[in-house]
Amino acid sequence: MNIDFEYIESEIIDQYLHDDNPRPWIIGFSGGKDSTLLLQLVWNALSKIKEVSWSRDIYVVCNDTLVENPRIVDFIERTLKSVEKAAIRQDMPVHVIRTRPRLEDTFWLNLIGKGYPAPSNMFRWCTERLKINPTTRFITEKISEKGEAIILLGTRSDESATRARSIKKHAIHGQRLRKHMLPNAFVYAPIKDISTNELWQYLMQVSPPWGGNHNELVTLYRNANSGDCPLVIDETTPSCGSSRFGCWVCTVVSKDKSMDALIENGEAWMEPLAEIRDYLVEARDNKEEYREKVGRGNRQLPEGQYGPYKASIRSHILEKVLTAQEEINKTEAGTQLISNQELIAIQVQWYRDGIFSHKVSDIYNKIYNKDFKMGKHDEKFKKEEELLSKVCNESTEQVELIQRMLAVQKAKTLMLRKRGLQNELENVLDQYLIEKDKK
Repeated sequence: MNIDFEYIESEIIDQYLHDDNPRPWIIGFSGGKDSTLLLQLVWNALSKIKEVSWSRDIYVVCNDTLVENPRIVDFIERTLKSVEKAAIRQDMPVHVIRTRPRLEDTFWLNLIGKGYPAPSNMFRWCTERLKINPTTRFITEKISEKGEAIILLGTRSDESATRARSIKKHAIHGQRLRKHMLPNAFVYAPIKDISTNELWQYLMQVSPPWGGNHNELVTLYRNANSGDCPLVIDETTPSCGSSRFGCWVCTVVSKDKSMDALIENGEAWMEPLAEIRDYLVEARDNKEEYREKVGRGNRQLPEGQYGPYKASIRSHILEKVLTAQEEINKTEAGTQLISNQELIAIQVQWYRDGIFSHKVSDIYNKIYNKDFKMGKHDEKFKKEEELLSKVCNESTEQVELIQRMLAVQKAKTLMLRKRGLQNELENVLDQYLIEKDKK
């Protein structure tokens, strides 16, 4: 190895000890090769100084988008638990933090619930909701508590010309830290000058201080022919679906090479995931057949533009996800693809959007052969539908019209904004009359 790793550790020690302000360190950890090396070097550096000198807390922050590759999630979680146990055992000031998107920001609530088309380079709505916001919330909390914070990232100039330019652009001349877009936050990249070959040589020769070895990490990379997805704290970070471990639903790229490689190397249980991902691409691009010609809230769109997925497509995607979850849970790799909280939130969103012909509970019960109920939500809207049906003399068309108009009104109420309500209600009525004329 040409790089002097002991020298890097000494620099980490110097930065840790001689910082006048004991700002907390936040290590972005993805479980991949770069963040693993970063954490290992920081840990080894701290172990070389006296405990009385441990003047700042170190937070190992791992973001779970809730749609990460399940095989990688399992590996990362086991690694994090080993880190937590070792930190307690060695009395290290290391704390593991898991960040996740809020329920209203989850992938499935937005795609299946609201009908957002699968992400693309032109409409990459997932990055901010799933990755940037959860981690940023934690970082800003620490800045609020301590005044400032230092974010340690496993970025390396060797990875790409774009990343090398980014590191150089934000560097503070003569210092190790570079500015971050968040106020009072700085970035420290101790391994920026390490090459990929040097990195792998080190990991294969030096065992992690939290126990075990890096054999499984090496095997994952070999089987996936891939790389880790770095902690994302801004939108300049590239998509992880093509050559990195990332979200299994990623449609920003044309092909998920890492998942395909894992399947080819024995992870056959992931085939349903690949099929769903391919269907999401198909549904996104087949606009005429799969998407509405009006925007959310029946907003009129310019010619050639399309709105959210049709109700039937949202329902079909949910059925595919639950079917895949049921199939995978019959194998040793059992995993949860969508949570019960998301199912309930999706049903509520469908009601708000005026979708009454499709029920989450019906889809769930069909697949699992269980009596899954949405509780008060199902009962409330069932009574509403029965009353409307009675008032409209069983006219399905009139029931659907009133439900659409109620959905528009409810959406406006939830947003605490009534402006434009009359126009939107008139648009719903106009659309109804157009559809009726076509029949």
